[in-house]
Amino acid sequence: MNYTDLTFEKLGNGIEICVSSEHRFGTDAFLLADFAKPRHKDKVCDFCTGSGIIALLMERNFHPEHIYAVEIQEKAHIQLKMSLERSGITNITPILGDLKNWKAQQELDLITCNPPYKIDNTGAKNDLEAVSIARHEMMCTIDDVCNSAAKNLKFGGRLCICNRPQRLCDIMVAMRNAGLEPKRVRFVSKNPESAPWLVMVEGRKGGNPFLQVEPQLFTHDKNGEYTDEMKRIYQLTDDN
Repeated sequence: MNYTDLTFEKLGNGIEICVSSEHRFGTDAFLLADFAKPRHKDKVCDFCTGSGIIALLMERNFHPEHIYAVEIQEKAHIQLKMSLERSGITNITPILGDLKNWKAQQELDLITCNPPYKIDNTGAKNDLEAVSIARHEMMCTIDDVCNSAAKNLKFGGRLCICNRPQRLCDIMVAMRNAGLEPKRVRFVSKNPESAPWLVMVEGRKGGNPFLQVEPQLFTHDKNGEYTDEMKRIYQLTDDN
């Protein structure tokens, strides 16, 4: 199938990502990839990968042993394949399929997921079905994500997920029901005067109860400029 709205954006280190009107990316992808911090030896999977932005960022920044990228929408899957070919990346495997049915050939160390934020049948939906699927729980729920993660993670493996703060209780309950103990949580705000717009949570398979609440992350300072931490995450500093 030929698509006429595909363009490439540079991510640095020779990596380019294919984006379209339906499948793009935002700040939350950069934040979650940084929050997850895979190790070099980790075998990783990104659920609901979309254009593959989180998988590509993890490869750019951390170089884990291998990354699987699972996506149910064919156009997004094709975009990632185009990104990998253009960037010469061989250790990311794009998977076209339903995360509820996917099983890795070996247990994983880390799973990331930037899932649909809105419960299905709530809020206005976009006229483009692909956008609605990405934003609303039409094809998968937080419970589905946690159950599939638990099925694929090794004991001690981690699930890192982001969502709107209003869904925090849903995430915590879904993680515990799936045998993933919430271990870290971090809220993200535009500035110290703004309420959080994002929450990131790490759950560990078979972990003991103890939740670490990390310092709040601010994306901008009082002058409206990126904070030093956001400059590091976006690789806008002299150190990157």
